Amino acid sequence: MDVSPVGVWSTAFTHGDPDRARVAARALEELGYGTLWLGGVPGGNPRGDLHSSLNLLAATRHVVVAPSCVSIWSVPPGRLAVAYRGLPAPYRQRTLVGLAVSHAEIAAAYRHPCAAMSAYLDALDTSAGSPPKAARILGAHRPLMTRLAADRAAGVQPYLVPPSHTARVRAALGAGPLLAPVVTSVVDTDPVTARATARRAISPYLMKTNYVRTWLEDGFTRGDLADGGSDRFVDSLVVWGSADVVARRVLAHLEAGADHVALQIVTDTPHAFPLTAWRAVAECLPRA
Repeated sequence: MDVSPVGVWSTAFTHGDPDRARVAARALEELGYGTLWLGGVPGGNPRGDLHSSLNLLAATRHVVVAPSCVSIWSVPPGRLAVAYRGLPAPYRQRTLVGLAVSHAEIAAAYRHPCAAMSAYLDALDTSAGSPPKAARILGAHRPLMTRLAADRAAGVQPYLVPPSHTARVRAALGAGPLLAPVVTSVVDTDPVTARATARRAISPYLMKTNYVRTWLEDGFTRGDLADGGSDRFVDSLVVWGSADVVARRVLAHLEAGADHVALQIVTDTPHAFPLTAWRAVAECLPRA
């Protein structure tokens, strides 16, 4: 599956207006973004499943559509297999299913994440018509889940990580498995307002154990995570500035070993469709 070097990751596809989502999907395809990621938020994604993917698949011709936050706790493997099998064959060829274990703090059934994910994949593999290895990707940050992703899926998608994390994961994965980090950004050149927007985007994750462990392994301190995050911490995880600055961070992840970057642009309006910013960044990126 050709995911292309750069795509768009957006919660607007799961939480925004479906009609506007179709219009945005067509525009993003024309701008050269090759994959549309149906982004999620901690605690619930009302349309973050394969049914919602149909909206974008029907609106586009060739982009890959990837529901990136399908929780293994809320979508049983049998139900996922039925939904995937029910997609028209041309749509299955450009559907990439992102599986996630969510967070211990909000998932009532949460248990050992790697064992649970492995069991979930076992069940998928024995379900008729389920997404094959090449059509699934795991949300992962830490070594055990990353290795599981390399063995049992097309690859891995980390979230809120700096380019140094991408380089470390690429070294661990070796060549082959897909590495598709999300790059979160704010297209705003004012450091005060840009960092305020970035902190609002980060805030739901600051108390999530799996993210905290990853950030500490990436060299940040508990002090960096306090009080909404230090400037060093915020600037490492969320790039802000002009469209050209955002594009350079995307390229930095690709140079660090990413096969694909899922660009998230956040604004002060939740679940917005920032088409002007998407277009501006696209104009600063080399076309595939």
